[in-house]
Amino acid sequence: MPGDADTTLDAVLGDRLTLRQPKRGHRVGHDAILLAAATEANPGEHAVELGAGVGAAGLALAQRVPGLKVTLVEIDRALAALTQENAARNGLAERVHVVALDVAAPEREFAKARIERGTASHVLMNPPFNDPARHNVSPDPQRRSAHAAPANTLVRWIDRAGSLLAQSGTLTMIWRADGLGDVLAATRANFGGVTILPIYPRPNAAAIRILVRAVKASRAPFALVPGLTLNDVDGRPSAAAETILRGGAALCWQSG
Repeated sequence: MPGDADTTLDAVLGDRLTLRQPKRGHRVGHDAILLAAATEANPGEHAVELGAGVGAAGLALAQRVPGLKVTLVEIDRALAALTQENAARNGLAERVHVVALDVAAPEREFAKARIERGTASHVLMNPPFNDPARHNVSPDPQRRSAHAAPANTLVRWIDRAGSLLAQSGTLTMIWRADGLGDVLAATRANFGGVTILPIYPRPNAAAIRILVRAVKASRAPFALVPGLTLNDVDGRPSAAAETILRGGAALCWQSG
């Protein structure tokens, strides 16, 4: 695990969560908090985060929903160790289970880690979304592994989510806005009720991210719901964004 000299201790979510994270490489940002806010979960349910990093999204979700059990899956053992530390630091260790495991590992490895097929109520994830064959990638190895992966990564992660979810369980993810077509194609086999919520950097700008909610084995139709604008025309955080990013509120899908 990185030593204290290689990490920083940062307050996020309006000081509701304190996270130790590496100084170099991928750093916790808005995406993780938005992902947590978009995951609709209830006390007593079980949520699994794939590619948890230092645990920002999964821990934010656990902090918001008392009684929710959360399993955090992270391939990097050093980051998984930081995640375990962060769970304890925030008083969530009793409800949070951290596993160092590749999302693409065989199903038996997930079972050995006490993550059984078809048992999760929710899966949330922020997969690496840059294809090295098409996008410029960071020279920093940790940042590159968090942001870049082969073109079939999205399909593999969504298939894994489908295998872990119980019938009618929900998948929540955040992805590049220009990758909407890829998301719709990857969810077609096992999911329905796909709902898309765009994230805009400011008014009158194109969306930079999409939040995705999909239901396993649902036959509900596709829906595009009103988006979230992060900043006003002067670059100040919008009231709606502040309520989520600093206030810890759940995101409203406005889907019916």
